[in-house]
Amino acid sequence: MNVLVLDQGSSATKALVLGDDGRLLSFAEEAFPTITTTGGVELDPHAVLASIVNAGRRALADAGEPVQAVGIANQGESVVAWDRHTGEATSPIISWQDRRATRVTDDLANHADTVRALTGLPLDPYFTAPKLRWLRDQTPTTSIVTGIDAWMHRVLLGTSMTDVTTASRSLLLNLEERTWSNDMVDLFGLDAADLPTLVPSAGDLGTTSAFGPTLPVRSLVVDQQAALLGEGCLRAGEAKCTYGTGAFLLVATGPTAVHSTHGLSSSVAWDTGGDHAYCLDGQVYTAGSAVTWLERTGLLSRSEDIDALLTNYRPSSTMCVPAFAGLGAPQWRPTAQGQFVGLSLATTRSDLVYAVLEGVAAQIALVVRAAEADTGHAITRLKVDGGLTQSHAFLQLQADLLQIPLDVFASPHATAYGVDTLVRAATFPEAGLGEPSLRSERRVEPQMPAEQAAERLQRWSERANDQNGDL
Repeated sequence: MNVLVLDQGSSATKALVLGDDGRLLSFAEEAFPTITTTGGVELDPHAVLASIVNAGRRALADAGEPVQAVGIANQGESVVAWDRHTGEATSPIISWQDRRATRVTDDLANHADTVRALTGLPLDPYFTAPKLRWLRDQTPTTSIVTGIDAWMHRVLLGTSMTDVTTASRSLLLNLEERTWSNDMVDLFGLDAADLPTLVPSAGDLGTTSAFGPTLPVRSLVVDQQAALLGEGCLRAGEAKCTYGTGAFLLVATGPTAVHSTHGLSSSVAWDTGGDHAYCLDGQVYTAGSAVTWLERTGLLSRSEDIDALLTNYRPSSTMCVPAFAGLGAPQWRPTAQGQFVGLSLATTRSDLVYAVLEGVAAQIALVVRAAEADTGHAITRLKVDGGLTQSHAFLQLQADLLQIPLDVFASPHATAYGVDTLVRAATFPEAGLGEPSLRSERRVEPQMPAEQAAERLQRWSERANDQNGDL
């Protein structure tokens, strides 16, 4: 069986046709611009929709073999308004990186404990519901406000729907029951009638002819949970980190939700209609986007230059908290701003680049420590994928701060392979989820002495948790 996978991301849509045993038959990518303002990050919905359709059609045309099913991954907590009759987008897409809904979470601060207990998530503008409330206030009632996936599915499949994994990152889902929570809908002042239909992440979910032939859609899922499956993290305690625009660490926790007491979120890992699992989730808002910032400021000519620049580099006293879009887990400081410390006339370009990358790696290390505290078990290896894994210098830095080995996935498309897994589980339910079709291609072992790594991580943590308000 051949599967068309759409991976709709923060800056581009990727389309892949995958055959049996993980064969990559074709790949297409369509990028679109990001519009940034102070506190605001937006996308053009028409450009995003065009990227989905064009990438999908290109991948089908290039595959050279017929396709039997489709699976779609979405970027998560981004939201959009659309006409309730035509499905036409009536607002920009408000990106998951956008922080303008902070006033909504500030107004509801007294409800934070209740929200976390019911949904498994901290009350933060990163998640969907605060942005829905903020956008609802800017939008005529002739439009519906939903997550980007519900709008995509309205256009592609004719029905506004969202899968349970995506819904579990909205602040509107009862985590234990995996159903919409009327209490949360009321708390955020939203209309329950406008909520998309809840569906499992694998099943017979409709058909689409957007890419040419009419094809069954067998999986809808949020991207990070798809990557967890793609890397084969099926058993409790297995963990992966995807380095994309942001960096996202997920740890599988099995069929029972683990409610974090150390600053992480808990969400649904997958739901096939007959089987489900949960995961702990730690979000780092700037990873690839921090590298983009380095390029835009001229500190890097291109991301491929990282390894050459840091060859034989020895760490200096310069440190960076790359909170260019606020701080996510475990600090949850949406208004935090980036900060360099330890600068002097001797500071070099290499010092600044290393400091930014170390800041990304340090945030992931702290998230791993929080997950270990929540589960009571050590994470002994971390599976990794995404753009930054192309830099050995960065991977070495991450392994050093974690003091555990990293297993690098054999493809840059872990999300797509996870979607493919769900499509096949829906098509052949007797086989279950099964093992991943691809495995890690190499391992990176820590080299920095444990004492030195602990000291640098402690210094960075103190800066990130600075209570003086200067972040």
